[in-house]
Amino acid sequence: MADRAPESLQDKIEERLRYYEDLGIRLFYRDRATASAAVSFAPPVSTSAPTAVLQENSLPKPLAKPLPPKPSAVAAAPRIVPVVTPSAPSLFESVDKIKDDTLPKIREDIGDCTRCKLHKGRNKIVFGDGSPKADLVFIGEGPGADEDQQGIPFVGRAGKLLTQMIEAMGLQRRDVYICNVVKCRPPENRAPEPDEVATCSPYLLRQIDVIQPKVIVCLGAVAAKTLLATTRGISQFRGEWLEWRGRKLMATYHPAYLLRNPNAKGEVWKDLQKVMAELGLQPPKKSKSL
Repeated sequence: MADRAPESLQDKIEERLRYYEDLGIRLFYRDRATASAAVSFAPPVSTSAPTAVLQENSLPKPLAKPLPPKPSAVAAAPRIVPVVTPSAPSLFESVDKIKDDTLPKIREDIGDCTRCKLHKGRNKIVFGDGSPKADLVFIGEGPGADEDQQGIPFVGRAGKLLTQMIEAMGLQRRDVYICNVVKCRPPENRAPEPDEVATCSPYLLRQIDVIQPKVIVCLGAVAAKTLLATTRGISQFRGEWLEWRGRKLMATYHPAYLLRNPNAKGEVWKDLQKVMAELGLQPPKKSKSL
C-alpha cells in the first residue's frame, strides 16, 4: 500500500482544488499509464484556467468582432463591447417578459417554493436585497449559512467583503440590487446543480427585467455560466465587457474566492473600476482599492 501523502501536501492539494472549483473546473482525469508520475502543485500565478480540462464548445461568440485583447500595462486602448450570443440553449429563451411585473409579485409567485430539492434543507428563501431601480445588479450563485438564517443575500464573511467593494465604488448597498441564481441554500454550500438552476433562474430573469439595470456584475463562475450559457472557466472572460439581452455584463471573481485568495483583489478592483467608469461613478477620496 502506498504511503499516505504528508499533511502539508494534502493541504496544498485541497487549496488547489478549491482554486479550480472557483474557476468552474470540477472534473479531472488521470491517465493510468502515468499513474506513478510525480504531481507538483505550483501557486496560481496565472488567471487563465488550464485548457486541458475545459470544454471547447461554449464561450459566447461575438456576432461581429472578437473580444479585444487585454490592454498592456503601457497602452490602455478603449474597450469595445461585443455583442455575444450563447453557444448553448439559454435557460431564459422560453421565459416571456411579464407585463406590469414587480419584485413583490415575483416573490409572491415563488411562494413557499418546493419546485426543486433545495427546499428540503433550507431555512429561508433568499430573494434579493437593494434598490428596485438600481443601475447596478450583483448576481451570486446561492445563499450560504448566514444568508439562509437571515433571508438576505451576502451577509456572511463574503457579504461583508462585497459591501466593502460596493462602498469602494462610492455606493451603498441600498443603491444597488443583490441576488443569486438560486434562492435556497445548496447543502454544504455546494454549487447549484443544473436542474436547480433551471428551476430557479426564470425568477432571476424576471428580477432583472423588472429592475432594468444598466450593468450586471456576475460574481463567480456559476452566475456567469448561467447567464452566458457557457461551460468555459470564468478566467477566460473575466474583466471583459459582454452584452447580455441588451445590457452590459461583467464577470468577476466571487468575494468568497477573494477571502481564500487575497492577491486576486487587485484584479477584481480593476473590473469594478471599469463598471464605475461605465456608470460615471467616482470613488470616495479615501477609497483607492479593496
